[in-house]
Amino acid sequence: MRAGLISGIATGRRPRPRGATTDDDAELVTRLRAGDEQAFVQLVARHHAAMLRLARSFVSSSAIAEEVVQDTWLGVVRGIDGFAGRSSFKTWLFQILVNRARSTGVRERRGVTIGDATPAVESARFDGSGAWAAPPQHWAEDSDERLLAESLAERLRSALDELPPRQREVVILRDVDGLSGSEVCDVLEISEANQRVLLHRGRSQLRGALEQFVRPWR
Repeated sequence: MRAGLISGIATGRRPRPRGATTDDDAELVTRLRAGDEQAFVQLVARHHAAMLRLARSFVSSSAIAEEVVQDTWLGVVRGIDGFAGRSSFKTWLFQILVNRARSTGVRERRGVTIGDATPAVESARFDGSGAWAAPPQHWAEDSDERLLAESLAERLRSALDELPPRQREVVILRDVDGLSGSEVCDVLEISEANQRVLLHRGRSQLRGALEQFVRPWR
C-alpha cells in the first residue's frame, strides 16, 4: 500500500511531504520559548487535527479525545523549555499526547501484544499449494479521481475504525500523519520489529476491505 494513499482518502487532503514542517516547527518553538503567543496559535493550527485523530484511537469518545488534546497543549506550554530537540517537535508532541491518553485509564496500551486472532489475509485466498486462489486486485493503480470518490473514502474511514487499536495507531501515524518508522517507535514505545508487523497487518486489513469494495465495480 502506498504510504500517502490513506492520508488522501481518509482526510480528503494531500499529505505534506514527510519532514516538510520540521524547520518551521523549530522556528515556532524558538518563538514560543520567547513568549510569542502567536507562535503557539500557529503550532495548534498545524497539529491539532492530527492530535485529535491519534487521541481518538486511545479513548472512547471524541469529547475525551478533545480533553486529552487540550491537556497535551497545556503540557507543551509548561514544558517547552525542557524540549531538548533530540527528536522533532511533532514526535515530542505526540509522545506527550500518548502519555496523557494512557493516563486517563480509558484504555491502557502498555503490554498489549502485537498479535491478534485475525490473519492479515484470509486463508481462503490461497489454494492447497499455498498459491493465490484469488489474486489481489490492483486497486492502488486506479486513478486519483476514483480513489478519492466519497464512497471509497467512507469505506476506508470505516475500515480504519475497525482495525485493532494498536494497528490503527501505527497506520494513522505512518500513513496519515507521515511519521517515520523510528518516530512511531518513539511515540508508541514499541520496537522497530513490532512497528513493521503492526503496519503490515493494518495495511493488509485495509487493502482487503477496499478490494471487496472495489471488486463489484469491475
